[in-house]
Amino acid sequence: MSWRKEQRRAERGYHHGNLKEALLQAALGLIAEKGAAGFTFADAARMAGVSAAAPYRHFRDRDELLSSIAQRGFEQFEQRLTEAWDDGRPDTVTAFERVGRAYLAFAREEPAFYNAMFESGLPVDANPALQAASERAFNVIRAAAERLAALAPPGTPRPPAMMMALHIWSMAHGVASLFSRGDAARRKLPMSPDELLEAEVLIYLRGLGFPTDRRPQAKSAEPPPVPPEASSGSGVPPGGPWGKPK
Repeated sequence: MSWRKEQRRAERGYHHGNLKEALLQAALGLIAEKGAAGFTFADAARMAGVSAAAPYRHFRDRDELLSSIAQRGFEQFEQRLTEAWDDGRPDTVTAFERVGRAYLAFAREEPAFYNAMFESGLPVDANPALQAASERAFNVIRAAAERLAALAPPGTPRPPAMMMALHIWSMAHGVASLFSRGDAARRKLPMSPDELLEAEVLIYLRGLGFPTDRRPQAKSAEPPPVPPEASSGSGVPPGGPWGKPK
């Protein structure tokens, strides 16, 4: 008798609402509370107020439910990164720094999505839709890295854009996972995660010999005068790569 009542309640919920969306929202709530590995398919059904059999209308199993959440997360992630990149305006370095801040903000503001995307242990290549969504998000970082690679001064070896994209993605992901996540596992820092990531990227780019000026300098007929303390020919401004100390 109790099973019949639960089934009728689930059917009413299914007809007057969106069962698939209810299950996705229930699973997101459980991920936020317990992590991607901390709940079962039945837990998601219970949280959505439906029978344990009801989720099978839309999902083969718990992994398929998690894949749907991760896919939605990557779609939102791609949108955030694309808006931040804004096709490299007003200049490549400024736009790229915005991408880094958007990466960290997503991890902080959407911890359940971020957990499902990167910490669920799902084989991304086993789900074509999930793989495509994840690659579209990464391609924003790769496109930005290609523009950064184009800043290499003449005579400076230009690293492959894919390698740069993977390096910078690793930096962003490390800072996000350790210091910018929106749950209790976030570690404390003596500076903001945004500042840490910005410093990492600047050091990385300068180590490759790339200019990191925010905006292109106006061309002049004559080169600017060289201060006496910078005339050693090292190419490094007084006080090191961060500029003259105050």
